[in-house]
Amino acid sequence: MNEQPYDVVSIGRTGVDIYPLDHGVGLDAVRTFEKFLGGSATNVAVAAARYGRRVALITRTGEDPFGRFVRQESERLGVDPRFITSVAGGPPTPVTFCEIFPPDDFPLYFYRYPTAPDLMIEPDDLPLEAIAGARIFWATVTGLSQEPSRAAHEQAWAARGRATHTVLDLDYRPMFWDDAEEASRVVGQALEHVSVAVGNSEECRVAVGESDPQRAADALLERGVELAIVKQGPRGVLAATREERIEVPPVLVDVVNGLGAGDAFGGALCHGLLAGWDLRSVVEFCNVAGAVVVGRLECSTAMPDEAEVRAAMSALITH
Repeated sequence: MNEQPYDVVSIGRTGVDIYPLDHGVGLDAVRTFEKFLGGSATNVAVAAARYGRRVALITRTGEDPFGRFVRQESERLGVDPRFITSVAGGPPTPVTFCEIFPPDDFPLYFYRYPTAPDLMIEPDDLPLEAIAGARIFWATVTGLSQEPSRAAHEQAWAARGRATHTVLDLDYRPMFWDDAEEASRVVGQALEHVSVAVGNSEECRVAVGESDPQRAADALLERGVELAIVKQGPRGVLAATREERIEVPPVLVDVVNGLGAGDAFGGALCHGLLAGWDLRSVVEFCNVAGAVVVGRLECSTAMPDEAEVRAAMSALITH
């Protein structure tokens, strides 16, 4: 690959979010919907691209109109689509529905059974040079839930050799796993290959058996992770390295849809790490980026650029 390395290469879940325009009612009562590009790894890629970063996404879709939408919309939103491939004769591109009950209830309904194209990423098809050369490589726990995707992730990590800024989004969703014990075993093994781990308290419990933020951070660092970030919802965020430990309070906002906050946090984390900011500045920026997105309906197209996040940070200071 005789070109500039990617700032971020993200691998994993993609699909189409079908979100209701009628809020406060169940899907059975919703009359109007709108579709958006979705999937956690995809949303993080889009979020990073919004900050002007050079980003590529490794994923797979069905050979169908929604698959074409994923590729076209990813490119429109600034993500290099060259590693988005379709599965001939395979399962359809997944769709995800949600219900909107602000401020804190957003049930998700995933249509990706018995498998999804993004879990059919093959080790032999990986762009290993792009992965090894990327300044950040972002993967999620969902991508470890089935083969051949699990083997592909292992191959990708082998190509990087636990390089700095090899990130694992703990992103545990029980409906994608046979049982929690299997998830804990697989995630525990994955931690041996990454330098940054990001997750909420429940995701940390699955990963390292600890849900208390301080103990979870300790356990992640003991596994060899260089940076552990434990998101605590209304209690803020804890970030820890072996030399430093900080806590950042939550940002209070009027919530429209809380589903995109974590992915906005992830894209902002990529930007802050690449910019070389100090740890507190990175986490404060990530926190506000997530807060901006929870005030909007969708995820991918809701991702802010740096000017929007800085404006929101300024507004918080003046109030």
